[in-house]
Amino acid sequence: MTIRYGLLAPTGLLALALLSGSPVASAPPEDRLDAERIAAASGAKTSIAPDGVVRIAWPRADVKVSVDGVPMKPFAGLGSWAAFSKAPHGAMVMGDTVVFQDEVDAAMDAAFARGLEVTGLHNHFFHDEPKVYFMHVGGKGDPEALASGIKAVWDAIKKVRASDPVPRDGFGEMGPEADEVPAAMVEEVIGHKPQVQDGIVKVTIGREGTMHGVKVGGSMGLTTWAAFVGGNAHAVVDGDFIMAADEVQPVLRALRKAGIHVVALHNHMVGEAPAYYFVHFWGKAPARDLALGLRSALDAQKAVARPSGH
Repeated sequence: MTIRYGLLAPTGLLALALLSGSPVASAPPEDRLDAERIAAASGAKTSIAPDGVVRIAWPRADVKVSVDGVPMKPFAGLGSWAAFSKAPHGAMVMGDTVVFQDEVDAAMDAAFARGLEVTGLHNHFFHDEPKVYFMHVGGKGDPEALASGIKAVWDAIKKVRASDPVPRDGFGEMGPEADEVPAAMVEEVIGHKPQVQDGIVKVTIGREGTMHGVKVGGSMGLTTWAAFVGGNAHAVVDGDFIMAADEVQPVLRALRKAGIHVVALHNHMVGEAPAYYFVHFWGKAPARDLALGLRSALDAQKAVARPSGH
């Protein structure tokens, strides 16, 4: 089903444009996507903005959420959506999906399986119960394939909730053993000498860039790092990858292929050159498996990395 924006009762993007005083540009027919085909591929109702953008939405009403003790309805900021625009290569999609902590792995894996990019993962609230996160996605190509990809992401989330209506409060893997991860093994696999403190084996890899015309590096926070705790058989790793834009997708895909959980994707600075992004991760597995997983992400990053500072 397609909903077309009308002039007598302005809603959605048209209403926003009128309220803000912004002009509403109407897209000619040749610049419009086939909304009915997007609706069929996504399994969702579509709406068409005056500029030709086709949108689909999924209000997350399946899980009750409160923020700071206040019950939240989907219209107040708990809505998943995707917007499709015509492009020289077919179409471009941008979107935002509401995810609970135990849904992120499934949603991200489904996005990658369908050729979509994950462009952000973060929170929008404090004191929310259960914890709510937002996974931003993007892509380009055939509009029906993109719509089918968004459907796959949303279906993966629905499958998680169908198995357990209440979001889980842990990943379930075995925690770290009361031992110490061998620093020599970490150095051998990752290729960088770690520091050891309080039983934690930590590798830090710096990068360089500029900020306000000033050269900055690892000592100012431009680092990839990983901290291991536990022992050979059962360990935990957490950390952070610093990435230029074209390195983000290869690193995310490598981490997920290795079974390492992606828990945040965002920026740390504004105005730096090059623009850097940071992915935070968490993993539980044998120590060597975790180290090999991080090595694979470093290798994927290296394959596309530009020279630092350019």
